[in-house]
Amino acid sequence: MTQAPSTASPHSPPPPAAPLSLLERALAIVAPVRAGEGVTALLLAAALFLLLMAYYIIKPVREALILQHEAGAEYKSWLGAAIAVLLLLVVPVYARAVDGLPRNRLVSGVTLFFAAHLALFYWANSMGESLWLSLIFFVWVGIFNVMLVAQLWAFANDVYNQEQGKRLFVIVGLGASIGAIAGNVVQAALASVFDIFEMLLVSAAALGGVALIAELVHRRENALHVRAGAWPGPSPLAPTGPTKGAFALVLRTRYLALLAAFSLVFTFVNTNGEYMLGKLIKAAADGAIDSGALEPGQLKDFIAARYNAFFGWTNSLSFVLQFLVVSRLVQRAGISRAFFILPVIALVDGLAVAAVPVLAVIFVGKVAENSADYSLNNTLRQMLWLPTSREMKYKAKQAVDTFFVRMGDVASGAWVALGAAVLGLGVRGFALTNAVLVVVWLVLAWAIVKAYRELAAQAQADPEKDGAKP
Repeated sequence: MTQAPSTASPHSPPPPAAPLSLLERALAIVAPVRAGEGVTALLLAAALFLLLMAYYIIKPVREALILQHEAGAEYKSWLGAAIAVLLLLVVPVYARAVDGLPRNRLVSGVTLFFAAHLALFYWANSMGESLWLSLIFFVWVGIFNVMLVAQLWAFANDVYNQEQGKRLFVIVGLGASIGAIAGNVVQAALASVFDIFEMLLVSAAALGGVALIAELVHRRENALHVRAGAWPGPSPLAPTGPTKGAFALVLRTRYLALLAAFSLVFTFVNTNGEYMLGKLIKAAADGAIDSGALEPGQLKDFIAARYNAFFGWTNSLSFVLQFLVVSRLVQRAGISRAFFILPVIALVDGLAVAAVPVLAVIFVGKVAENSADYSLNNTLRQMLWLPTSREMKYKAKQAVDTFFVRMGDVASGAWVALGAAVLGLGVRGFALTNAVLVVVWLVLAWAIVKAYRELAAQAQADPEKDGAKP
């Protein structure tokens, strides 16, 4: 479009910025928002709110079902292998869908696909509770959680360019923090009305809301770009021409390979911590039964209550950090420096549990570690994808955030089998393992930060690669 020559003096002041709406002024408390950005940011935050709420409604169900069995904590670690194997099959299928579907149909369709599974699990439970149902449900939740969260963040990465994402991802992530809290609140509020499997239907309804919001955001952003003359309309996600599979992209791109290795090690550390927490909660429950303070039939409720308390503290602190700290910290310290905060917390946590391996210590340490992960670290991890191509955002991100994350679970499960069953390691031994792994994590973080700076500079120099639209 041809523009008329400008008659403004080179010394004229810049035109005034468009005024912020009431919504945008409210969101500016959390992060820098510009005119016209508020509605989409709020919608994306709402989608993550519903997704995380759905997950945290069913997460205590998963924990209660698996830990009621004698070897429940060990099952949790070993089932990571089953999840990883299934992801080797699921991720390539997802990548093929990326090549041929508009993003709205991809995001909403996959979300509704998982929502339908919740109704199937509800029906299966009516046929009778069993160990196999507990195991299958645990595996399904492990796939559901990583795939839908990765997909929704890929969608947000596609909606925003690099500059916008750095500012607005904090708001989007706030939806996840509030949703996690809401999941615990809803689960506790409905516990006296619904049994644990009826909660699955509540989660299914929330996922329906996620699918609807994704469609609304897509249509809104599509209309905005059409009016601006920059986007001709919906098209398949992948660029025209030859495409690569999800795993091929990761293995052939150094930056993506570093992100994959980081995801594996970081999850290894986190899952080791979850194993230690589960062991100490189960030990506390057994001790209460032995002392007569708890009836054997109350074991499942005791475990669920402890996990609800843990999730409640973690998610509340995560919300405070996301609301008040993350945006200001990223603006002042930058992505590169802030990326090192979580591994330092994890190192302190591991050393503390190694020194005093009791429930109170690991409870406090894991609350601090997980809340920093769910707020600061999660936001930073999503920002790391902003300078990547659209194909990488949808395909490679799905592989990194699902398979390689679950491979961290597999590594932890293998170490549990070796360390606990063969070497006889207790909680102290696993805590020391985490301290060693965090050192590897710090090395990977340094390499990622260096590669990110190079990639971000390239994306800024070539705007077509920075949040390019079809």
